[in-house]
Amino acid sequence: MAVVAHTDKDIALLGRLMRAEAEGDGQLGMLMVGNTGVNRVIADCLDFTDIRNINDMVFQSPGGFEATQKGYFYQRAREADKRLARRTIQGERQHPATNSLWFFMPAGNCPAQWFDQWNVGRYKSHCFYAPTQSDCPRVFR
Repeated sequence: MAVVAHTDKDIALLGRLMRAEAEGDGQLGMLMVGNTGVNRVIADCLDFTDIRNINDMVFQSPGGFEATQKGYFYQRAREADKRLARRTIQGERQHPATNSLWFFMPAGNCPAQWFDQWNVGRYKSHCFYAPTQSDCPRVFR
């Protein structure tokens, strides 16, 4: 059962975001980006109180994803990208992105905190950050 409402267009949009943000980290890295995005739709807390759907999440401004400013993001979603997006929308979660709302690619080690959020782990080039359960209980489903 899907954890967020979606259309075929949303599947393709999320797949494009996952590919553009983390293709270099492979399928697992792309799934983690998808987890973070879906968490933002569900969260209704902190920076994400006005996010109601996948389109809102992908194009959030300010505070959205850097990939939407690059040409590669605007290429058509491949079938493999859409399959990964569907898995994420169906609720598949990958650690350390299980409850994350943020990630970024540092030049070196992951800082312990990033914008006052604690690091919950790293996967290849990306560091993931999650809120506390008391700040964002809906993310901890």
